Amino acid sequence: MNTTSPPARVAIVTGAGSGIGRAAALALLNDGWQVALAGRRAEPLQAVAAESGAGDRALAVPTDVSQPAEVKALFDQTVARFGRVDLLFNNAGVNNPPGPFEDWTPEQWRGVVDVNLNGMFFCLQQAFRTMKAQTPQGGRIINNGSISATTPRPNSAAYTATKHAVKGLTKTAALDGRRWDIAVGQIDVGNAMTELAARMAKGVPQANGEIAVEPMMDVAQVGQAVLHMANLPLDVNVLFHTVMATKMPFVGRG
Repeated sequence: MNTTSPPARVAIVTGAGSGIGRAAALALLNDGWQVALAGRRAEPLQAVAAESGAGDRALAVPTDVSQPAEVKALFDQTVARFGRVDLLFNNAGVNNPPGPFEDWTPEQWRGVVDVNLNGMFFCLQQAFRTMKAQTPQGGRIINNGSISATTPRPNSAAYTATKHAVKGLTKTAALDGRRWDIAVGQIDVGNAMTELAARMAKGVPQANGEIAVEPMMDVAQVGQAVLHMANLPLDVNVLFHTVMATKMPFVGRG
């Protein structure tokens, strides 16, 4: 009787040093996955690895996803360490520049597009290359969209435009990935308590011009939602999954 356990599955999580990425990385590591933690700064990635207690199942790889060469290096290091990539949680993202969009500089606009759209594409592209080439072939990609991929907030032109574009990437990649057993889906998150979203608990502009405090949810619940999607067999795909604070403004933003 063969009692040898199968090798742990391998994930790459971008933006893993904080917020939703951190929550997802911890959920995956606690479930036994091997995880490459990617983000711009090494220290937060190393802190997540230490917090998980996962030892050599966690690999910190400082990465700027807006740079294609760094994305390639991320995947190369992951494969060199763990042998393959079963999951990409394509999560890294930044928020809008401050103030009304008519006051933004071209550099501020491009800074959001470079991370939220170009970075998402570069990671998606490298995941396809890796998953097509490995044996057994295939894997899963989960793009982090946002409720803003469906419904904008006031003064959110850059973030909303990029997240709408991510939705198009998800649909196209889900179609293109079929022949390679690459399942591509998207998680759209609303009001998880992270550093990025903490301002909502203090009051943010609403569509009618009022400032209102919005209900929040524990970001660990988002990590569990990502883990659920990650653990599905490859013949099952969650194309779009919305997880949100129950009472937050969303439908009609009210």
